[in-house]
Amino acid sequence: MEHTYALIMAGGGGTRLWPMSRNETPKQLLPLIEEQSMFQVSVERLSPLLPPERIYVVTGAKYVDALRAQTPEVPHENFITEPYGRDSGPAAALGISVIQKRDPKAVIALLTADHHISDRQGFRNVLAAGFEAAEKGFIITLGISATLPSTAFGYIRRGEQIDTINGWKIYRSLGFTEKPNVERAVAFIRSGEYGWNSGMFIWTANRAMAEFELQQPAMYAAMQRIATAVDTPAYDAVLAETWELMPKISLDYAVMEHAEGIAVIPVDIGWSDVGSWDALFDVLNLDEDGNGFKGAGPDHVTLDTRNTLVYSDKLTVTIGLEDLVIVDTSDVLLVCHRDRAQDVKQIVNMLKDRDGGAYL
Repeated sequence: MEHTYALIMAGGGGTRLWPMSRNETPKQLLPLIEEQSMFQVSVERLSPLLPPERIYVVTGAKYVDALRAQTPEVPHENFITEPYGRDSGPAAALGISVIQKRDPKAVIALLTADHHISDRQGFRNVLAAGFEAAEKGFIITLGISATLPSTAFGYIRRGEQIDTINGWKIYRSLGFTEKPNVERAVAFIRSGEYGWNSGMFIWTANRAMAEFELQQPAMYAAMQRIATAVDTPAYDAVLAETWELMPKISLDYAVMEHAEGIAVIPVDIGWSDVGSWDALFDVLNLDEDGNGFKGAGPDHVTLDTRNTLVYSDKLTVTIGLEDLVIVDTSDVLLVCHRDRAQDVKQIVNMLKDRDGGAYL
């Protein structure tokens, strides 16, 4: 296991969790669920499987200082900074290129900084199995057990079983489907052949870069130029110059949709992408009336309140409410119905259009 690494993607914005998640403090920097930030938890749950020196982070320039401050145990040089965001494809390729330059035998788990996983030991166990499978030449993805026909996630279909490692069954992937409509999502669940696409992948650095070379040759060539400058005085200048050539493209579209040899490990590890305020109801401890509370202030007071989320640092009193989300920050108060929580992103776009940048 001395050549195994984690590459944590930590550059997202989390606009559906506004007004807590802002441009300067995205959701991975916030203690949305536990006392520590989601990024800190993402690093800690890798221990003892991986030591800090084999944990890498790729993020934007405006977040790197805050992320380093939150995890001083991760070496300074393991934070890989994008000059500016170009989506997950170039970000992943950059991180893998740096790790590969430092360890050509690297096997890399590409992970996220802003997802919740309650079964930490199960997560570490499946990563260990995934590392072993990746060394056999597979590109491994974790398929989340789908509990409902969600239209918010992509899906991955599994075919025949091809291996078992440490009790984890590994299946050939029959392909990805981006966020389906309700009818297709229902059919996926009923078939028993589909899981949610977690966005977590495990592969050798050599296999990853071979896929970029095959499917994104221009990006691959640019990354090779960057890799030659890693750990040299020329790195920053070469990165800045070369980054201008990067297309804006997601990892799924860049390589995963057409990659060969993808295998899926179905998992039930208490996963949530915490993609909206409504998603917090699945991961917070709720009271007997289905209410969830978060904040640094005193205990909130409720009367005849059900299925409501209150996120505030001040005493909040609710009377006769049901199915609401209440988020109180220093400059914004958000109140919405639970089934409209996904629409928070529309509010962010409205604020952008009306020059409400101070609130973003």
